[in-house]
Amino acid sequence: QVQLVESGGGLVQAGGSLRLSCAASGRTFGGYAMHWFRQAPEKEREFVAAVSKEGGSSSYADSVKGRFTISRDNAKNTVYLQMNSLKPEDTAVYYCAARLWSSSRNPDDLFDGWGQGAQVTVSS
Repeated sequence: QVQLVESGGGLVQAGGSLRLSCAASGRTFGGYAMHWFRQAPEKEREFVAAVSKEGGSSSYADSVKGRFTISRDNAKNTVYLQMNSLKPEDTAVYYCAARLWSSSRNPDDLFDGWGQGAQVTVSS
């Protein structure tokens, strides 16, 4: 298991930017594919972005492609989500998640750790 703590959420106007961070502790961070998911009120948790163990490849949900960027710094045991051109529909609790070796877009698959969540609110 890996312990994850998100930070950087907050309130921002539409069109603004935020950067989320997720700090990991526990087992070797570099062995995990890292993900961001989000969950809006009364909606199911959905995939946002994922980055491979080494950071060489990433994938995004269509709804955030071109606006969000996932990155990682294995020396700092941290994964980031840069969110630009934010929209009110991006309002949600954002969770980071770790999965050993390979990534998954399905939040119901087995993951090795979840953060506690960070609230992002985008006002119109």
